[in-house]
Formats: sequence, C-alpha cells, structure tokens
Amino acid sequence: MQILAAPFAGVTGDYQSIATTTVGVGGQATITFSSIPSTFKHLQIRYMSKSFLTNDALDMRFNSDTASNYSYHELVGDGATASSSASTPRTAMPLPAGAGLPSTNTNIFGVGIVDILDYADTNKYKTVRSLGGYDLNGSGAVLLISNHWRSTTAISTISLFLRSNNVGQYSSFALYGIKG
Repeated sequence: MQILAAPFAGVTGDYQSIATTTVGVGGQATITFSSIPSTFKHLQIRYMSKSFLTNDALDMRFNSDTASNYSYHELVGDGATASSSASTPRTAMPLPAGAGLPSTNTNIFGVGIVDILDYADTNKYKTVRSLGGYDLNGSGAVLLISNHWRSTTAISTISLFLRSNNVGQYSSFALYGIKG
C-alpha cells in the first residue's frame, strides 16, 4: 500500500507504511520498530503520545546504541516567547512534544513528525529533523529539533521511550518508508 503525503521540509516521494503501534492499557515502556528494510531513501515517524507524568520527555535511539553518540539543537515557541537549546554528547535523541506536557492533565497528547534522512547510507552520519507540538486550550508550544547520530551504520531498529514512565495508553506511532 502506498500513501502519498505532503512532504515535510523537502522530503518528497512515495510514502509506504512499514509498521504502526498503538499503546494498550497500562502503557508501554518502549516502542520498537525492528527489521527495518533498507529499500527506502528516508524514514518518517508520525506520532501522538502522552505520559502519566508532567514534563516527562520522549526519546529515540537507533540500533540499541546507548553510547554518547547523539546531539541535538532545539527551537521552541509558545506564541509569546521563543527559546533554543543544544546538547552534546547524549545517550538518546529528544523528540518534540512527545509526552509529559507541562500539565497534569493526562488526556493531553503531544504530536510529532520525525524525518530520518539517508538512514541506510553507510557513508555518513545520520541526520534527524522533527517538528511537533501540543495545545493546552489556549497555551501550548511548537518545537523544531534537529538530531545527529554519529554513526555510519545503517539504521535497522528504532526505539522510542519516555525517560521516566511508560508511554500512555492510546499513544500511536507509525513508521513510513520514503522512496527516493
């Protein structure tokens, strides 16, 4: 099945569904996409996610790499102010507004789109860019994050997890392959 979707920041081509996960009762510690075929140019993850804790954060790793091989730059805007941050080295990549919003309301979902560029190319490090946000009925934020994984290894497994808790029930993650 092929899905045509609007490109995110210059990624074009046919989108093909690889896998989808919806979290059940009690939450889930880790969302894992494994045995990812190397037949696409890029990958994209689309998600809506929540946590049971305030200010928890959604992170991502490739190929079970827990070493300090990740870094990021982040821009955040809430309609009134803008801020930025960066960090290196890290043991995982942060994703925007994935969960644990600055609210105690556990019914609020954060959403995001993550582009993983040239994921199967073994001649360069991997670049990830993501856009996400959340709405808290009159307040909220939009986040843009660029991540870097310092490895030339082709990505075959993607793990998504919260830093402090399980990913909440009804959270949904979809992985797509993008033809070049």
